[in-house]
Amino acid sequence: MVKPRILVVDDEEPIRKMLRMTLEYEGYDVSEGSSGAEALDKIENEPYDLVFLDIKMPGMDGFEVLGELRERTTAPQVVVVSGHGNVQTAVQATKLGAFDFIEKPLETERILLAVRNALERKQLTEEVSRLRPRFERRYQMIGTSAAMDKVREAIARSAPTNATVLITGESGTGKELVARAIHTNSNRNRAPWIQVNCAAIPEDLIESELFGHEKGSFTGATNKQIGKFEQADRGTIFLDEIGDMSARTQAKVLRVLQEGEVERVGSQNTLKVDVRVIAATNKDLKKEIAEGNFREDLYFRLSVIPIPTPPLRERRDDIESLIEHFVSSFAAEDNLRRKHFSPQAMQRLVHHKWEGNIRELRNTIERVLIMAPSDTIDVVDLPEHIRVPQEDTPSSQAATANTLKEFKETSERAFLVQKLRENGWNISQTAQVIGTPRSNLYKKLEQYQIAQESDG
Repeated sequence: MVKPRILVVDDEEPIRKMLRMTLEYEGYDVSEGSSGAEALDKIENEPYDLVFLDIKMPGMDGFEVLGELRERTTAPQVVVVSGHGNVQTAVQATKLGAFDFIEKPLETERILLAVRNALERKQLTEEVSRLRPRFERRYQMIGTSAAMDKVREAIARSAPTNATVLITGESGTGKELVARAIHTNSNRNRAPWIQVNCAAIPEDLIESELFGHEKGSFTGATNKQIGKFEQADRGTIFLDEIGDMSARTQAKVLRVLQEGEVERVGSQNTLKVDVRVIAATNKDLKKEIAEGNFREDLYFRLSVIPIPTPPLRERRDDIESLIEHFVSSFAAEDNLRRKHFSPQAMQRLVHHKWEGNIRELRNTIERVLIMAPSDTIDVVDLPEHIRVPQEDTPSSQAATANTLKEFKETSERAFLVQKLRENGWNISQTAQVIGTPRSNLYKKLEQYQIAQESDG
């Protein structure tokens, strides 16, 4: 195991020796510096995890060293030590990026506590830096279609405001991505992001989940619980699948939107919260209102800014970009070998209905990347329902055919279209695959009026 490296910087040799002896006894790798200039030179040439930095030194003092370190993208954690400490000194050091401030004379327990905390902070910072690209890639919005341009414009207009947003669309269209993009680009992006799936929480628990409860307020409430709205104070709460929320809970959410107040279950006291609400649903809320399942006043409160998310079938131009994005993501996250799709396989993917939208596409790409035996994914590697579209299967044709002749003709047409798609509409290659002369295939194309423009 690599020992953490610590640099001790102080113009007083006894202080340096005492710190070095204390830290080396705990197993740390320790170096020394007697001036600010020497400290910067050492940090420039060697990686350190932590620096103990004296403030009062001849020449370049500790504040100047902190100022230099703040300009660097990768710098160690700094614990400032001073024999002339006061609140003003500590505040100034913190503003310049110091993690902690210790007054002389130095106590061993205080030193070691500062070291543990600073090293934990450094480890956490590095972990966040390592995970951020994966997080950003996972929640990245892919696509340049006109439909996606409209969504991006709505995000850009709504994000800087505090207005409530209602995101609608079919399951799997990326409503959560839109909500996260709004929060990320808002002035609340450093405050909490709290997400609640209203459909996943039992009706008898959702009030407690959203608004919290007091100890003993109901059977099983053995401790006080802080609700999601309180947790989201000064930030954003995302209420996913809000169309599944009970009428009683809808009334309480409406109160939060109107008054900015929450009341824990079992409490008579109200609490003020500053929360931006973003909601999403795959239901037709106007229809739910007409059927008495959703409050009209809550609907109008939520839909100050409505953002519809388009289904994948309305943005086919984005499918290839989405596939490339998923291939790159899975290769990086799951240690999968990068593969590419043949033109025929890509064509089948682009023309598939994708009733499950982007979620279905993502799951399909992950599956074929794992299961395909070679680096080139062909039509044969795709799931059967994509290789043979439902509308082209003999069984679906049989359901609509009225005579045996009609069934034979429609089935033959569907078979030829499928094979042409699989072979990229290459006539010679398709004729060879199905075992018929090319001239005969041309006759069939004319007979059944098959063309790539209409059947591609």
